[in-house]
Amino acid sequence: MPLERLPPVDEHAVLVAAPPEAVYDAVLAILATTFGTGRARLVAGLLGCDPPSTAAWRRPAVGSSVPGFRVVAADRPGLLVVAGRHRFSRYGIVFRVQPAGRWVRVRAETRAAFPGPHGAAYRLAVIGSGGHAVTVRRMLRRIARVAERAPPR
Repeated sequence: MPLERLPPVDEHAVLVAAPPEAVYDAVLAILATTFGTGRARLVAGLLGCDPPSTAAWRRPAVGSSVPGFRVVAADRPGLLVVAGRHRFSRYGIVFRVQPAGRWVRVRAETRAAFPGPHGAAYRLAVIGSGGHAVTVRRMLRRIARVAERAPPR
C-alpha cells in the first residue's frame, strides 16, 4: 500500500537553529543511530520487518535502508520519506524540513495501517500507550541537537 494511502497516526515538530542542510543530515544520522543498532536489528527480526537490515546508508538515497525503514522519497534538504512493514503493520514517516523565519522546522508525520486483530493489539500497545509519541519526540530533539552542533558549511 503506498504511503499516501495509509491513515495518519500523528505529527510532531521541533524548531531548530540550524540551516536546512544540517537538519536534513541530522535526520539521516539519527535514523541510522536509532534504527541501525543491534537492539533495533533484533526487534526488526522479531517483528519480521521489511527491510530487515541496513543497506547503502552511507549516502542515503531512494532504496537505502535501516532495519524497518527504506527510503522511498528524498528531496534534500526538504523531504525524506521512509517506509516499512512487519507482521502487524505497514507504516511510514514523512520528514519535512522547512524554513520558519530564522529557524527551521522539522516535522515527522507518521502514517500506518494495523490490519487484523493482531494489528489492532499492536496499535494499542505502541500507539495507544503513548510510546510511539514519546519515541518520535525524543528523536526530533536528538535531530535538533545534532543539527545545532554541526559545523557550518
